[in-house]
Amino acid sequence: MQLVFEQLFGGDDTSETLVDLIDYQPGEADRHYIDDVVLGVHEHAQEIDREIAACLRGWTLARISRVDHAILRLSVYEMKYAKLPPAVSINEAVELTRKYSGEESCGFVNGVLGTISRKLAAQA
Repeated sequence: MQLVFEQLFGGDDTSETLVDLIDYQPGEADRHYIDDVVLGVHEHAQEIDREIAACLRGWTLARISRVDHAILRLSVYEMKYAKLPPAVSINEAVELTRKYSGEESCGFVNGVLGTISRKLAAQA
């Protein structure tokens, strides 16, 4: 999530950045997953943002905190492209929101992702 967040600011979004950000040395499997997800979010950012924007009620992407935006982008990517089960992705997103954004944003993130999850299920 921190690397997706960094993308929003145009920063370096490689797994090596994790060493600098949070002193995390990913193993080979983690490094592969992280690089795939971060690259995937970057490649599909416009489409992911359209999915998110279509589910906002009374909000715009510009009004969403960058932390919440990064969490939403990551979860939508996981559900739509990485085929992670929606319940798993949404639960992780809510936990990330609780940790990095705050309890007040959890319902918002959960609601947006729930709507996107239902839309993706209807398209399948």
